[in-house]
Amino acid sequence: MTIRAILAIALSLTGASVAQAQDAGMSFFITSANPGNGADLDGLEGADAYCTSLAEAAGVSGKTWAAYLSSSAENARDRIGTGPWANANGVVVAESVDDLHSENNNLTKETSISESGDVINGRGDNPNRHDILTGSNLDGILEGNACDDWTSSGEGSAMVGHHDRTGGGDHPTAWNSAHPSRGCSMEALQGTGGDGLFYCFATN
Repeated sequence: MTIRAILAIALSLTGASVAQAQDAGMSFFITSANPGNGADLDGLEGADAYCTSLAEAAGVSGKTWAAYLSSSAENARDRIGTGPWANANGVVVAESVDDLHSENNNLTKETSISESGDVINGRGDNPNRHDILTGSNLDGILEGNACDDWTSSGEGSAMVGHHDRTGGGDHPTAWNSAHPSRGCSMEALQGTGGDGLFYCFATN
């Protein structure tokens, strides 16, 4: 019996979900939690490593993961590969980078789920967690200082999107560029309806 099979049985016996491990094709998710220091993600490298650790813990290995985050060195749209991308339930959310940044994408509250297949709280839920860190404009290009390139948990700001496609801001229905955060700390991110979560995409 393989280690993966043993792990799946153990998780099922403890009542944990193994849906994510059953779909090795997962190539997109929202982080289920913040790494612990607000928008200080230890830069893009730290954010990518966190995406990888969550995916592997969910049973998906052998993929290269990138956080959908823009910085002064790299734009989010240029970091994530070419697609297509599917969530933990096997639902395709976008076919390509251009599709992802168009009205044709399939990003909704029900499809923009975590690595474990859980729906992320949105507007109207308690607590609201719909502000997703991106540091990007509608086209996936850096806007603002992205909390000092994702190294600040204090002063500064980062653009966030709404995974549930609703709320306030200049572009309330935008998944990647709804409004700036109030700051870079967890308290500031939670103040507008977020929890320091971000999108992860497999580049291969």
